[in-house]
Amino acid sequence: MMNKQEIIEYSINALLRAGADKATGILGYSEKHELNAHAGTMDLFRTTYNIGLNLACIIAQKKGSMVINKVDAKGIDEAAKGVVAMAQSSQPDEANDIAETQPHNSFSHGPEKPDRQLMFSRLQEFLAYSAKAYPKTIIEEVNFSFTKRHSILANSNDVLMSSMHGMYDFSVMFTSKDGVNTSSFNYTYFQDTHLDKPLHQCGSVDRLLRQSAEQIHTHPLPRNFTGKVVFTPDSLSSIIGTAMSFISDVPLITGTSLYKDKLGTAIADSRLTLHAAPHSPLLPAGPDFTSDGYQTEDVTVIDKGVLSSYLLSLYGSRKTGLERAKNGGSNWIVDAGNQSFDEMIGSIDEGLLLCRFSGGNPSDNGDFSGVAKNSYYIRDGKIQFPVSETMVNGNIAAMLHAICGITSQRVMTGYTLFPWVCFDGMQVTGK
Repeated sequence: MMNKQEIIEYSINALLRAGADKATGILGYSEKHELNAHAGTMDLFRTTYNIGLNLACIIAQKKGSMVINKVDAKGIDEAAKGVVAMAQSSQPDEANDIAETQPHNSFSHGPEKPDRQLMFSRLQEFLAYSAKAYPKTIIEEVNFSFTKRHSILANSNDVLMSSMHGMYDFSVMFTSKDGVNTSSFNYTYFQDTHLDKPLHQCGSVDRLLRQSAEQIHTHPLPRNFTGKVVFTPDSLSSIIGTAMSFISDVPLITGTSLYKDKLGTAIADSRLTLHAAPHSPLLPAGPDFTSDGYQTEDVTVIDKGVLSSYLLSLYGSRKTGLERAKNGGSNWIVDAGNQSFDEMIGSIDEGLLLCRFSGGNPSDNGDFSGVAKNSYYIRDGKIQFPVSETMVNGNIAAMLHAICGITSQRVMTGYTLFPWVCFDGMQVTGK
């Protein structure tokens, strides 16, 4: 049986033997130790293993690719022939290429093995705490795991990179009930390399559990208004993710991006600085290399409101003639502001604290509409009450220019480090 290094080397050679001009292989292996709980009771512990091999090749600027999980010599040889056949039948594209020769590199992050006893104790502690602190809140489901992920990338230009991450992941879904009245369901998650704190003290867990109990009894929005909406660190992810989708390959290649030809210009209020930081010590699980074969680097995407980088892959870069991004866009960090949360709320005459957002993809011009869930009405500088589901409409490009406050407090989930951000000029409508 081949080891991981031998599998990836064999894969590249198999593609070349089958007729590839250029070849790339990415081997991913994971070992997952998982604890589950349902309805407040632990009911499952298991260990699972997964392996996958992504093979890709280029022949005369034509590309083919395939993912397999049978990684012995016979399985790889058969897949390599299939990938070459796919490439031969595809259309040529001069932008197709692979990463150039680079020094070999390997990376390692986090523990290699889980502390199973500590995982068990932390989950017991969490279930006991939530039952005592929030007796009306039902913990519907918990997924608590440790995963060791090993990735190796190689190509026929002598690129070879490997990465190992050991990481704890926690997610919980919950709702609250009082008689016939129930809150809307909510969920949260975080990841980290250690379990130094009780689970409820991590990320947004305790805050959202408390809010769930408050949201059993909601009230309709008193009136429709256009004004200020405060996005929590949890709901801000939807706004950042949507805005960043406009600076990725497809919108820039097709010319439909809101931010076409906007590099070096202000696309947001000067208070907003946004980093894609896979190597930040504040966010421990960033990718070490991109899927097209380059070591990642931290990059400031928006610097005091100015767009400083697109998020183009090697293909996107060659297709547009613009610079390839130093990472694909992950591990997002928004710089802290100079307001406390209480000061932000206290400055609002009328507004909405938006805690969870459910909406579709925006139009090409950035217009979007969605439902504010688990959210609160603000009046006269105070949070008044939780609202029944309320519509929120806006425009991504206009929102980023209409920031009127960023908190000094931030929440770390392991994936993001975000503050509360207040946007003005948004349409808020009761259902």
